[in-house]
Amino acid sequence: MTIKNKVVVITGASSGIGQATAHKLASEGAKLALGARRSDRLKAIADAFPAGQVVYQTTDVKDKQSVASLVNLANDTFGRVDVLYNNAGVMPISELAELKVDEWENMIDTNVKGVLYGIAAALPIMIKQQQGHIITTDSVAGHLVHPGTAVYASTKYAVQAIMDGLRQEQVDNHIKTTMISPGVVNTELYTSISGAEQRAKTEKAEKGIGIAPEDIANAVAYAIDQPESVGINEILLRPISQQL
Repeated sequence: MTIKNKVVVITGASSGIGQATAHKLASEGAKLALGARRSDRLKAIADAFPAGQVVYQTTDVKDKQSVASLVNLANDTFGRVDVLYNNAGVMPISELAELKVDEWENMIDTNVKGVLYGIAAALPIMIKQQQGHIITTDSVAGHLVHPGTAVYASTKYAVQAIMDGLRQEQVDNHIKTTMISPGVVNTELYTSISGAEQRAKTEKAEKGIGIAPEDIANAVAYAIDQPESVGINEILLRPISQQL
């Protein structure tokens, strides 16, 4: 197993996919630095494992210094950073005519800038190490658009471009990249939707056909648990009952 003793930084680690991934990787012996806005939830994860294996701090991925501080916590505590998992994201979907500009900006700041801030913090460390792995939660919405998802999908298409550009640029530094692109997952993501009708529709889908966050955690672990010569560049997974 190549997961044991790897140092992994996870953003958005307090719930859903991030929380499930933290439990999965820690149970397989990884050393973790967890970031999210809800530090009480991070503490609960850390308390479930031996002292010193999991460290955490309050992190807002919209703040580049906050993200840098989390990555530095991992590096200072464990002496390196093997994996950065840019997982934090929001999905306040709405139709463009609703003009929810503040929500558009929040999605761009979280889903795009947050990813870039993570890369900016971790990449110099990984280049110096001459090894590393950057993983980002993308989405099926990074492959298709339907009404209400124009801005959200645009942030996920941006992730595709960023991550493939990173892959190409960092070949000589032995830095891997992986996009995890889930379909419907049973998480709290629907809670960021302000429109009552759209929120109810999305909640019904997530709780109805959504696959478990643990299924995504298994995909992340699979990508990490590969020989150094193998890069898993994207994993796209959906519930078998999801059509689009």
